[in-house]
Amino acid sequence: MAKKILIIDDEETIRESVAGILSDEGFAPLPVASAREAFALLETQAVHVVLLDIWMPEMDGMAALPKIKELYPDLPVIMISGHGNIETAVQATKMGAFDFIEKPPSYDKIILAINNALHFSRLARENEILRGKQGHQSELTGISPAINAVRDQILRVAPTQAWVLIRGEHGTGKELAAQMIHGHSSAKDKPMIEVNCAAIPEELIESELFGHEKGAFTGATTSKRGKFDLADGSILFLDEIGDMSLKTQAKVLRILQEQKFERVGGAKTISVDVRVIAATNKDLEAEIEAGNFRADLFYRLNVVPITLPPLRERLEDLPLLVEDLMQGFQRKGFGRKKFLPGALHAMQRHHWPGNVRELRNFLERLSIMSPAAEVSGEQVSQILGGGGMVRSRPERGGSPALPGLGGEAALAAAMTFKDAKKQFEADFLKAKIAENEGNISKTAEQIGVERSHLHKRIKALGLD
Repeated sequence: MAKKILIIDDEETIRESVAGILSDEGFAPLPVASAREAFALLETQAVHVVLLDIWMPEMDGMAALPKIKELYPDLPVIMISGHGNIETAVQATKMGAFDFIEKPPSYDKIILAINNALHFSRLARENEILRGKQGHQSELTGISPAINAVRDQILRVAPTQAWVLIRGEHGTGKELAAQMIHGHSSAKDKPMIEVNCAAIPEELIESELFGHEKGAFTGATTSKRGKFDLADGSILFLDEIGDMSLKTQAKVLRILQEQKFERVGGAKTISVDVRVIAATNKDLEAEIEAGNFRADLFYRLNVVPITLPPLRERLEDLPLLVEDLMQGFQRKGFGRKKFLPGALHAMQRHHWPGNVRELRNFLERLSIMSPAAEVSGEQVSQILGGGGMVRSRPERGGSPALPGLGGEAALAAAMTFKDAKKQFEADFLKAKIAENEGNISKTAEQIGVERSHLHKRIKALGLD
């Protein structure tokens, strides 16, 4: 895609000659005669470099420069002047100008300045991406057939422009899979724009996705570019797409089909080139049946479906996951721990309803709370409840503890399996809620269930 260069100059001959030079070099020139026209164009198109004349009627370049840098801080601006002097050049540089060229601008100087600006922007963007990735894993861990199959799908689809729908339970690594696709795509040098559809209030999601104009609603004191706009030429990751309202789904579908949209409160049509990756933990076919999700949007997103397996279906990967996660905790300053074979065996017996996220939380808690350098199977069993089995203190005068389990983590031998399962769930939820100081939303996120479902279970189990 040709880089767009905005030329702001009130002299038609200058605009035409510079536009001709840029076209010959494979750029896409966008000539305008005033700062007012430039700001109108910037609201609808993503521009890579600005060439700004200093002496213009109405608003001159020195007045327009700070406004451009305020609204578009990462956009390089090259000043052009027929009356240039050292003082003006220094002042423009202090105000954020990337370079300063005197009129009449020579062919070589213009191309050199623009290429330098583009190079600088690319380096700044790459540094930003690297800072964002620092400490974050961007590859799936594991050697199981299930995870190898997913990895193979990702490596096949990533270099293409195909859209992807990533499915899987809470905590299976859907965001990590999206990051892996991005890391192996042609857009890897540009940031992937992420939107958590479940975390944005219904009344704000349109503004978040499409942007808004100044005055579009109370509090909109300036215009704002939306996520679709920011993702132009790159990837937009729509996480928890199943939580998007039907009203927003209809608008998103139109944009996905046409790659055009209007900002909230605006009338100008903005064109973009966006590749979409969506993710959900919901059964979208069931949601369609229930009338909560649009079938046409599902078929548009579901070009290449990738389903991440739950941890319980790839327990052979658990030792590698533990090693990777513990290395991450070491970088945070936690001491290194050695997991004895019994500890890994106890973890592999656990059901892991919260999947890899639950495993990460468990290991972090263990790293903080356990002073021992070695972790035994008994320690793991006590924290996890015996790998899915219920462990509780025996009532006074009740059944004795089973051999080998220890009095503090005894299995209530008189319980039926149904009662034991219910007791474990109650104990587990009480412990998690207490750990999160009564915050139900935080607890639901930690254990990988919907907040409404957690409320129902609390009520059903008679928990306070």
